[in-house]
Amino acid sequence: MGDQARADFLSREGIHDERVLAGIARLTRADFVPEEARDEVAADVPLSIGHGQTISQPYVVALMTQALQLQGSERVLEIGTGSGYQTALLALLCREVFTVEIIPELARSARERLERLGFDNVFLRQGDGGEGWPEQAPFDAILVTAAPSEVPTPLLSQLQPGGRMVVPVGPTWGTQELLRIRRAREPGMLPQVESLLPVRFVPMTSAAALPPSVGPR
Repeated sequence: MGDQARADFLSREGIHDERVLAGIARLTRADFVPEEARDEVAADVPLSIGHGQTISQPYVVALMTQALQLQGSERVLEIGTGSGYQTALLALLCREVFTVEIIPELARSARERLERLGFDNVFLRQGDGGEGWPEQAPFDAILVTAAPSEVPTPLLSQLQPGGRMVVPVGPTWGTQELLRIRRAREPGMLPQVESLLPVRFVPMTSAAALPPSVGPR
């Protein structure tokens, strides 16, 4: 499936944000997967990128991006750079992307790939994504591409009032829910939480992603 064909497919599947669809059409998914996975790149399925990680299926990438409701001027934090595919889509749709990857090999290869493809509004660092990027906070939106068992408090605290976070939450083996969380605009008000759909993501590797009773592994 070509990239415009992929965007057309996603439109038929219910993705309606024209900017997201145009971004999908501009990217070549094969640029973001290992050589051995390129025969499967046309399918709307997740693909292994090594180190126990995956690149999400294009429908989920598009849905999560659409749920952020980006207009173009935002500063976005991404947790879990992976191959850089989701990062690249965000970079086409907002002002700046700050992305954190905990696995050094993936961070290194994603940095090289994104630089080679000309994404100069992406800032990448290797580290614990559950802690966010406090030096660059607050963010207009946060997108998390691995599943914590509960929403890490540091990430919520780094959202602008009124900001949106999209995050899969749940156990490694069991039902996970893709959530959209809106931080309240007024101090002391609870965030608004919406469940978008059931999902299955790799677990987030972070002490901040674990229940307090578990602690670091």
